[in-house]
Amino acid sequence: MILGLVCALGSAALFGVAAVLQAHAMRGVPDGDPGLRTFARAAVRSWPIRAVVGAYLAGFGLHAVALWLLPLYLAQASISLSLPVTAVVSAVVLHERLEPGRWLAVAAVIAGLVLVALGAGGVEHTASAATLAVVGGLWLLVLGLGARWSIGAGAGVLGAWSGLGYAGTAVTTRGLDLGTPLVSLAALVIVSALGVVAFWLYSIALGRADVASSTAPLIVMQTCVPALVGVLAFGDTVRAGWTAAVVGGLALSIAGAIHLGRQPGSAAAGSGVRMSA
Repeated sequence: MILGLVCALGSAALFGVAAVLQAHAMRGVPDGDPGLRTFARAAVRSWPIRAVVGAYLAGFGLHAVALWLLPLYLAQASISLSLPVTAVVSAVVLHERLEPGRWLAVAAVIAGLVLVALGAGGVEHTASAATLAVVGGLWLLVLGLGARWSIGAGAGVLGAWSGLGYAGTAVTTRGLDLGTPLVSLAALVIVSALGVVAFWLYSIALGRADVASSTAPLIVMQTCVPALVGVLAFGDTVRAGWTAAVVGGLALSIAGAIHLGRQPGSAAAGSGVRMSA
């Protein structure tokens, strides 16, 4: 449990800093809404985006360990801590000021996470690797079909839809099993594809609005969906007598994330570095 929490918090810190660097890079892109292929080609040539990808990969490695050692709801709630990190770093680096109410929201996310951590129970791996690989494939299909719609719907929807993609990576990662290498390889490919599409949509959102407003809906989707899947399908448990505290902690963290995204600001044009740098 302790190792899982350390890995989860480490990944949250990496994700939080990476989000600010990602926003910094995207705001220097002449075309703020590049297609996936255009975005991928530009990202390969961009040292800032390569650095962001490296930070995300390191964070994902830590998060994968947390997903195996912790209940999904706790592993994902821990990622909520990346939002306060993002809010603080963006205030310093991008000069996106947080009003007192938003600082209270940051505190709510942290307090909610503490409640969830205190009430976390055991981990059960009740779904087979093959089942989760199939689920991940269907998840990727839904994400891809809705990608173009989300691009036309605004930064908040983009953030939520990218959060759905990252939720899919968390659920599918639970299917990785060294005992079934071929199935696990398929699951890893699906996880990578989900991550690429989610990263692309989130990048576009960061180019349109302030970091906190783009990230808040992502955190909500990334936390809620896997938490429900973990309890309903994987048999994740809660300590005896702590169910209300865990539910309340999740609600508090999610409410804080939503409040951070209620008043979206506009991204400062040209405040970042060009992806072609």
